[in-house]
Amino acid sequence: MKAFLFDLNGTMIHDMEYHTRAWQHLFNNDLGGRFTWDEVKPQMYGKNQEVLVRMFGPDRFTAEEMDYWAVEKEKRYQQEFLPHLALLPGLQDFLERAHQAGIPMAIGSAAIPFNIDFVLDNLNIRHYFSAIVSADDVLLSKPHPETFLKAAEQLVVAPADCLVFEDVPKGVEAALNAGMKAVVLTTTHQEAEFAHLPNVLHFAPDFTDAYMQALV
Repeated sequence: MKAFLFDLNGTMIHDMEYHTRAWQHLFNNDLGGRFTWDEVKPQMYGKNQEVLVRMFGPDRFTAEEMDYWAVEKEKRYQQEFLPHLALLPGLQDFLERAHQAGIPMAIGSAAIPFNIDFVLDNLNIRHYFSAIVSADDVLLSKPHPETFLKAAEQLVVAPADCLVFEDVPKGVEAALNAGMKAVVLTTTHQEAEFAHLPNVLHFAPDFTDAYMQALV
């Protein structure tokens, strides 16, 4: 592969529990919902506004209200997760070796820039990435391929030459729709949940895995 494309949450950092917790608290304590953890967890993909529509329907919020709650949720998530913020084991070394090898890398995430900046700047890893595609940069979220196709375009690399690192089925489906292979980090979902996706090359708990090491 000529380029690496990374999802962010759950792929580079192990934080999906904190996102789910922040959403559940907001849904139930601020917005009057009664959602269980198991009801909230499967909805943790796409733009924040899309999550709100999936949970409460299309007529509950104005666009301005959705924008407000989207940012409010991230503020709460960041406050709680910051003491635990760290790359997945082995990823710092993986990024450095890929960088030294001249492999272009990009982030393709449904997170808003506010959240991406939180990770890149607190961990001082922004210099590894030649392109960043956020929720603000696309019209259609994963599983639509727009996120990964834009990242490949910005890197000037053909989609078929890009390897995607993901942690959720909808993200791997987006890679499939973009004509890309994927490696799955099993931080959030079990291998069986990806059985319908033919583009998965490997499953790994983190970047210390021997397969990951062999990529660079």
